[in-house]
Amino acid sequence: MDVTPIISDLNDAQRQAVTAPSEPTLVIAGAGSGKTRVLVHRAAWLIDVEGVSPQSLLAVTFTNKAAAEMRGRIESLLNLPVNHLWIGTFHGLAHRMLRRHWREAGLPQSFQIIDSDDQLRLLKRLLKSLEIDDSRWVPKEIQWFINAQKDEGLRPQHIDDEGDPDRRQMISFYQSYEEICQRGGLVDFAELLLRAHELLRDNAELLSHYQRRFRHLLVDEFQDTNAIQYAWLRLLAGDSGVPFVVGDDDQSIYRWRGARVEHIHRFQQDFPGTRVVKLEQNYRSTATILNAANAVIANNASRLGKNLWTEGADGEPIKVYSAYNERDEADFVIGRLRDWIAQGNARADSAVLYRSNAQSRVLEEGLINAGIPYRVYGGLRFFERAEIKDALAYLRLIANRDDDSSFERVVNKPTRGIGARTVELMRSYARANACSMWRAAGAIASNDLNGRAANAVTAFMTLIERMAREVRGLDLEDQVDHVIHMSGLVDFFKKDKGEKGETRVENLLELVSAAKSFEPDPAEEMAPLDEFLSHAALEAGEGQADAWEDCVQLMTMHSAKGLEFPLVFICGMEDGLFPHQRSIADPNGLEEERRLCYVGITRAKQTLYVTHAEQRRLHGMDNFSQPSRFIAEIPDEHVEEIRPRVQVSRPMHTARPSRKRGSSISPGGELGIRLGQRVRHKKFGDGVILNCEGQGAHARVEVNFESAGTKWLVLSYANLETF
Repeated sequence: MDVTPIISDLNDAQRQAVTAPSEPTLVIAGAGSGKTRVLVHRAAWLIDVEGVSPQSLLAVTFTNKAAAEMRGRIESLLNLPVNHLWIGTFHGLAHRMLRRHWREAGLPQSFQIIDSDDQLRLLKRLLKSLEIDDSRWVPKEIQWFINAQKDEGLRPQHIDDEGDPDRRQMISFYQSYEEICQRGGLVDFAELLLRAHELLRDNAELLSHYQRRFRHLLVDEFQDTNAIQYAWLRLLAGDSGVPFVVGDDDQSIYRWRGARVEHIHRFQQDFPGTRVVKLEQNYRSTATILNAANAVIANNASRLGKNLWTEGADGEPIKVYSAYNERDEADFVIGRLRDWIAQGNARADSAVLYRSNAQSRVLEEGLINAGIPYRVYGGLRFFERAEIKDALAYLRLIANRDDDSSFERVVNKPTRGIGARTVELMRSYARANACSMWRAAGAIASNDLNGRAANAVTAFMTLIERMAREVRGLDLEDQVDHVIHMSGLVDFFKKDKGEKGETRVENLLELVSAAKSFEPDPAEEMAPLDEFLSHAALEAGEGQADAWEDCVQLMTMHSAKGLEFPLVFICGMEDGLFPHQRSIADPNGLEEERRLCYVGITRAKQTLYVTHAEQRRLHGMDNFSQPSRFIAEIPDEHVEEIRPRVQVSRPMHTARPSRKRGSSISPGGELGIRLGQRVRHKKFGDGVILNCEGQGAHARVEVNFESAGTKWLVLSYANLETF
């Protein structure tokens, strides 16, 4: 094959990245600059031009959908299958490695993956077995603690309690949780990554094998990696591997999930001689939208720096609407949507973005009243629905009788006379004898239960054993079909004559279709049912499915990442809401909020509306807010004010010269009013400037004081000191 076709349709920067020498490479890819295109072409270039074996490549993406798309595009470029190419998510690749080396990883061969819901249920059962009040020790918080420690690569014995009794108790919960998982052969999502890292770290021969095999490591969305993911990649790369990572420090918005934007900065230190390539040409948005995004993100200090540009048109200005309240805001948005639809545009080409899920309620009411179909992006996916999880639990129990989570989920669903007291007896026996619930059920049914309860438990166990025998040898879809009917789930939901029951039955039948269309990977060397169950668990960990009808898309800013729309509304652009109140006084938090704003702006291809309200009722409280500082960071030449504020003047943003410690702010801002500046007040103590407005003797600042809360102060009387 001629070399030219692989790179002929790339721009100069993309071509430079794709054809880079075999050395560590960091590609800083701006929004809409073709980062996936570069990764795909890089893989094709290595295989076709550099002569690299597909088995020597490992490509990491952040969703299964992206992995499938990447594989398809590589095969299309090369016009040949690449079955041996390891492409997948961090979790998927870690799972693949653990299945191959389950013994070295200290796992049973038939280990089962549990998703977030199953993990939470297990923790609730743990607290109940320990007779601990879950209002004092909240299961969700324990779950967060455990997963956060795993993301940092820490086992219970590695965590310092720092002399804090509450932290010591959390560590104890973590230890007990680990024992339950180990006993039942259960692996949660965070455990997949941690166990895969430990597998390589603690097995020198295995590590050497994979370092020799995977010489080229391609990583997408590198800015979203957490500590354990980055550690795993560094282990695999070793001293001779060639990592090729693509990311955008300006789009790192998942710090709350453990993502660390500093990995982009550390990469150049950990891999000396790194080649850096910047992709700045945008193929999505108008020049006006890009200029606005560039101006906003330029206010972040800790960034590598780039400037998006386009050869396309300037486009229309960004329209800013100042609403009186949230209902006025919703009316405005819906009015513009009506106009858009009336012009013949598809509803699905429009999106309404907001910082908080709670903002959607008023917008939804307005859309319903207007008769405009809409979809809240980010709802439950198929494999996360309760009835599907019930069916999967039966299937998992057939595959592994010691799966306590699945046992408890379906032991009395549909109801079969096994009450809470009987289940508690099983738990107690399992805990006392360090065995699974299944084994405990068999033991107490023979010795400790009265006739009726014993018969119910025995009947359930007989049902599971019978299902296991009858599905053996059947095709995967027939196994699933047999189980959903024989378990009684279909009949159980049919009894609910409402729409919900009908939908649940349809979903169960759709699970059979999913099994029929599922294509096992021969390289996995797993039974089809085991592979399907692992697939279902991994799919449940991802975001919302992307199949939608023609309807307006409502979503949070975080959900919008990776998407694009011709028409975009960003609602609720008020200080305290966006940027969020909890981030305003934290420099790192404020920078992440600004990156989130950058992501929101760059979702728009042609038209962008920004709205804010002078008064907003949210979470049951009325709030009077200033417009978001991010609006003021957009240059005036790119903004069209649709209706100026009438009750509160727009914040004045003046120059930002450096200040010496102990200087005081003069009225009128001669020294400059810098948002985020730390100040000291004689009465209220230390605080941070959140906002400012007015000039001269009337200039005011809003300060968030550490001990006194938020206050507006007139500069001519406040005598604030800066430091």
